[in-house]
Amino acid sequence: MIDFYKYQGTGNDFIIIDNRKLIFDSSNIKLVSFLCDRRFGIGGDGLMLLENHPEHSFTMRYFNSDGNEASMCGNGGRCIAAFAVEQKIIATPDNFTFMAVDGVHHAAYTNGIVSLKMIDVTEIDIQDEYNFLNTGSPHYVTFTNDVNDINILEKGSEVRYSDTFKPNGTNVNFVQLCDGNNISVRTYERGVEDETFSCGTGVVASAISAHLKKPSHTDFNIQIKGGTLRVHFKKEGPKFFKDIWLVGAATFVFKGQIQYPAI
Repeated sequence: MIDFYKYQGTGNDFIIIDNRKLIFDSSNIKLVSFLCDRRFGIGGDGLMLLENHPEHSFTMRYFNSDGNEASMCGNGGRCIAAFAVEQKIIATPDNFTFMAVDGVHHAAYTNGIVSLKMIDVTEIDIQDEYNFLNTGSPHYVTFTNDVNDINILEKGSEVRYSDTFKPNGTNVNFVQLCDGNNISVRTYERGVEDETFSCGTGVVASAISAHLKKPSHTDFNIQIKGGTLRVHFKKEGPKFFKDIWLVGAATFVFKGQIQYPAI
C-alpha cells in the first residue's frame, strides 16, 4: 500500500508522498501517471516526493501528471512546504529552506498561507507579441484584453508545440491587465497538456511581465481560476529581478492509501 496526501494551492492539486525512506519507485513513469489519473488513480496535476537533504529541511521532487520528473512547480512548492510543517517535519515554520530542481527555496508558513521565495530572474526575451522567461520553469507570456475570450487549450498547445520552443516546449500564460496592481492570468501547462486552475511559476512570470508594462508596481494581486495569489519582488536591472516571493494558501484536502498497482 502507498500512503499519500492530497493538497491543493488555488486549485492546482498534488499528490504528496513522504519518501524519506525511499520506498517509492520514482523511476516508474507509468506508476506516477496512474496515480495522477483522475478516473483510475487518485487524481492530481502532479505528484511530489518529499525526501531527505543533508543541509536543508528536505528535498522536493516534482513529477507532472504524465509521469515525468519535471521543472519547478511554484504551487507545488507551497503545498509541500505546508505538508512538511503540518507533518512536523519542520521545526521552524516561519523560516526554513528546501532543495528543488532549480535550487534552494526559502519558505514561511503562517495559518495556512505559504510564502515561497522563487529563483532570481536574470534574463527576459522581450518580443513584440510575447515575453519569454524562466521562473523555475519556462514561460511564454502574452497579453490580452479579456482572458475569458481565449481558447486556452487550442492557443496554448499551439505555442507549446511550436517550432520556436522545441524540443522541450513551454508553458503558456495569457494575461489581462486590470486596475492598479491587479491582473488576471490563465495558464496552459506542459506535462498536464491543458489549462490548470493555477500555475505558481506562471503567475510569477506574468507578474514580472506586467511590471514591464506597469513599472510603478512590484507587488501584484493575481486572479486565476482557482482563486488569488500575490507576487512581489525587487527590480535590480532592466531584466534582473530578485527577492521574488509567491504567496497564497496551501490546503490539505485528504489523505489515504492506495494499493501499489502491478505496473
